[in-house]
Amino acid sequence: MDQQKKTILIVDDEKPIVDILVYNLQKEGYNTLDANDGEEALNIAFEKKPDLILLDIMLPKVDGLTVCKRVRNSFNMPIIMISAKDEEIDKIVGLELGADDYITKPFSVRELMARVKANLRKAEVSMNPTRDFQPNKQIEENQDNIIELGDLILNLDKFEVKVRGKVIDLTLREFEVLRYLANQPGQVVTREALLEKVWGYEYYGDIRTVDVTIRRIREKIETDTSSPKILITKRGVGYYLSSK
Repeated sequence: MDQQKKTILIVDDEKPIVDILVYNLQKEGYNTLDANDGEEALNIAFEKKPDLILLDIMLPKVDGLTVCKRVRNSFNMPIIMISAKDEEIDKIVGLELGADDYITKPFSVRELMARVKANLRKAEVSMNPTRDFQPNKQIEENQDNIIELGDLILNLDKFEVKVRGKVIDLTLREFEVLRYLANQPGQVVTREALLEKVWGYEYYGDIRTVDVTIRRIREKIETDTSSPKILITKRGVGYYLSSK
């Protein structure tokens, strides 16, 4: 196994899906590991410590949500959950357990690869926040990649969010929600629009996914979640970021 390459653990009990993912991930230059049940997935995750896990929810022996929780309690590697469209409740629970991202079956390989790359990039930036820092580099070059809204600062290059000067640890999806809203401060965005633009879903069966994600963001950035001052709800319509 090439130590220079990122390693992806694929966990799914459907062999055709595993085979497709192994083929495409290796073609993109990744090492792959695979497991067909949750017990095997936990053993591999703890022994091999992969860079990212693609984790199906419905698994024999130990279900994917339990695997997610146990891995998250010990490691900070990105976890992308794979679920069927009718597993909405499981997806909501998965968000609470700390999964970084979701993709629903059937999915396109191109979309999955984009999610894998984005989550790996965010993880790398989080671990090496000053990796690309060059003290003599002109500040002007980065100005367009920083959004400031009152107490909230988004650094789009570092995938970093600061609130009142403190760095906040967000998942990639949480960051993308804030970034989308920050590009249009004060403008109310519907949950359907967020699903389509941020998650890439064109159907509206996962509205609560947006609500749960918003709630998790608020728990991290608001002083009082019962009276949010940064991420505001427009009742019956959607959400917006305060421009103050």
